Amino acid sequence: MKYDQIPSELFVKNRKNFMAQMKPNSIAVFNSNDTYPISADSTMPFQQARDLFYLSGADQEETILVLFPDAPYVEHREMLFVRETNEHIAVWEGEKLTKEKAYEVSGIKSVHWLKDFDKIFFEVMTQAERIYFNTNEHYRQSVETETREDRFIKATKAKFPAHSWERSNPILQSLRSVKDQIELDILQKACDITEKGFRRVLNFVKPGVWEYEIEAEYMHEFLRNRSRGFAYTPIIASGNNANVLHYIENNQQCKAGDLILMDVGAEYANYSSDMSRTIPVSGRFTNRQREVYDAVNRVKDNATKMLVPGNYWKEYHKEVGELMTKELLDLKLLDKADVKNQDPNWPAYKKYFMHGTSHHIGLDTHDYGVLWEKMTENMVFTVEPGIYIPEEGFGIRLEDDVVIQKSGEPFNLMRNIPIEAEEIEDIMNT
Repeated sequence: MKYDQIPSELFVKNRKNFMAQMKPNSIAVFNSNDTYPISADSTMPFQQARDLFYLSGADQEETILVLFPDAPYVEHREMLFVRETNEHIAVWEGEKLTKEKAYEVSGIKSVHWLKDFDKIFFEVMTQAERIYFNTNEHYRQSVETETREDRFIKATKAKFPAHSWERSNPILQSLRSVKDQIELDILQKACDITEKGFRRVLNFVKPGVWEYEIEAEYMHEFLRNRSRGFAYTPIIASGNNANVLHYIENNQQCKAGDLILMDVGAEYANYSSDMSRTIPVSGRFTNRQREVYDAVNRVKDNATKMLVPGNYWKEYHKEVGELMTKELLDLKLLDKADVKNQDPNWPAYKKYFMHGTSHHIGLDTHDYGVLWEKMTENMVFTVEPGIYIPEEGFGIRLEDDVVIQKSGEPFNLMRNIPIEAEEIEDIMNT
């Protein structure tokens, strides 16, 4: 892995917190992701299943974690199964986890080779009453591929039909939404790498550059700072491309006078950052661009102040909608009649700001989190308002990642990334 090793105390604590919420005499099992094929002998780059990583720190394929806190034998209470390595694998694929290294990474003493899983799993299942299956229940998930986890669940239900089944996901949704200080430090590292990429781009952009060239500048800076690369597919959208919310072609030339909306973020140690900035190709905003830019920035600043313990995600978005409505009225994009006659289920401001303002962020860009529960200390949210005006040929989105604090305003992990219009212009013109 490119990243510095994460202290195993994080994963020890995560497992302890998870097992504390398991029902008596239960087993929980977590599988790694598959390595997905492209064609012939080619595969996509491997990315670990986030829940398995959260609970073990093991970051390689063909890995299984078993938790059985009430096991009769101590050595069965936490078990990690990893692919057996040998000299042939070392030559062709490089270093894999040894049993000793797996213990160092995870803090799990009972490490076994994967070939021994079926035998040991049968033994512990005869001692347990129920099993926790790990399904993806994120509110935005739309996975159609059958995963390694799916295949395990199907096989286990067939082999052990008399056991009761439970869901790991509700426990993980709650645990993963509140970050440990070690996690916050990793997220800060990811944001700091993103800052380096953005500052590089501010010194690179000029009329005539191509969107993919800007993408390449980010990737260069991310990789040289021990990131695997982008935390998600980057959006580098100049001119009217910014009005396509998930524009990812990044294949157009940037023209003088246009704006570039950039929604990018560096990954670090499997954790995501998520930044949006909008900059002028020519190094200066026009009066109208600046007027809209400042409106978006005001909404972002005021929305950030609302991310406090006790607030609710749904109510928060309603309040942000009111802030945006006021700004759109001032910009003459809406009038009082538009607001008076609006559909409550699709308010007038949605014509120019059609997406949500905030989502959880962490191991996933759209991270786990129970949206109907109160916000609490050490949750991490994005704040990303935008105004999109196709008829004027530009769109603006601004986004930071912030940590909810016990008291006071949230802590901005992107506080050092330029966002004020004057600072951006100054950097681009020096």
